[in-house]
Amino acid sequence: MARAPKVSLEDPRGRRTGVLTRTPAPSRDRFGRFTEWVARAMGTPAFLLLLSLFCVGWIMWNTLAPENWRFDSQVYGFTVLTLVLSLQASYAAPLILLAQNRQDDRDRVQIEQDRQRAERNLADTEYLAREVVALRMALTDLSDQVLTRDVLRQEFKALLEELTPEPQPSEPESAADAPGAPAAPGAPAR
Repeated sequence: MARAPKVSLEDPRGRRTGVLTRTPAPSRDRFGRFTEWVARAMGTPAFLLLLSLFCVGWIMWNTLAPENWRFDSQVYGFTVLTLVLSLQASYAAPLILLAQNRQDDRDRVQIEQDRQRAERNLADTEYLAREVVALRMALTDLSDQVLTRDVLRQEFKALLEELTPEPQPSEPESAADAPGAPAAPGAPAR
């Protein structure tokens, strides 16, 4: 019976010895990034200038070079140049369309995120508007009960009257209760 190799959990998965590791799959998006790169490159003035220089060089070579060095005949209208340019265009068009489709997908996602953000902003704005209206209504209710100094004084007087005890009806004082009188025998001292 074969023993399984010892696995150290301290090492990253790709560096473990004796353990089969799965190689990462190539990015499925690599071709899409390539098509966008091609589309961006073909849309630059440098590409147009280089393509124009290529065509001018091709025509000049096949017109001015010695007869045995020429590879595309002027008599047949530079057929090979036409085929090369057609091949380039036949590959360029689908690559540009693929790049546009990827951009459309990104735009669609961005539009959806913008729509969701706008909905949240609208909900927040509506909430804040309701809160402002509630505050205005509360202020309107309070403005009917304007607090002035006189009203405040009256409120304080009322509170003071509530806090001060009312005087009890007094009973006639007896001689024993009079101040300075000797205490009765057996009565507690004050």
